[in-house]
Amino acid sequence: MHKNLKYFPLFIAALCLANQASAHTINYALENAPTRHVVGYYLQLGIRHIIPDGFDHILFVVSLCLLSTNIKTILTQATAFTVAHSITLALSMKNIIVAPSAMVEPIISLSILFVAVENILLTRLKPWRVLIVFAFGLIHGMGFASSLNEIGLPRNQFYTSILSFNAGVEIGQIAVITTVFLLLVIPIGRKTWYRRKAVYPISALISCIAAFWTIQRVFFT
Repeated sequence: MHKNLKYFPLFIAALCLANQASAHTINYALENAPTRHVVGYYLQLGIRHIIPDGFDHILFVVSLCLLSTNIKTILTQATAFTVAHSITLALSMKNIIVAPSAMVEPIISLSILFVAVENILLTRLKPWRVLIVFAFGLIHGMGFASSLNEIGLPRNQFYTSILSFNAGVEIGQIAVITTVFLLLVIPIGRKTWYRRKAVYPISALISCIAAFWTIQRVFFT
């Protein structure tokens, strides 16, 4: 047997310790708190993670609203996004999947760039859009987990806090969609110049911001 193999058990032990070390942070302050306090805390945290703190996620949701003026189509995309980020958020907080923020954050900005550019290039929603949004939602969920891990979760109310946080995120997303409809889609969505004077410039602006974020997150963070 090669002499270096004797260190293999130590290597495995080190990996196990590293895996434990990267497990989600525990929120000891809410360990013994009533369920209603836990729900309220993480619900507000989820809303705040979108409004006002999640400017990148706001731009992603706004981009989803621009290619189609059909509320059912937009809600379908938003639902796919929610289901996807809920899956990876829970898996990440359970330490089943682990992705470094240095990889996740640039992909999030690229997802915003992709959807915004697609709004400019396409004239109508394609069937693959929902699948793409779902895939990007998986990445965004890892980003949510990175932020949530800074605060942590109570061990005895893990699923309660996760569900409450997701509900808050969903409320934030619905607020963004509602605002876009009230300020943009309903007043001018049926105008012949809607795409030329609204969708194109807004999508171009979002594309520029997302491109800047991608460069910044790849090279300067």
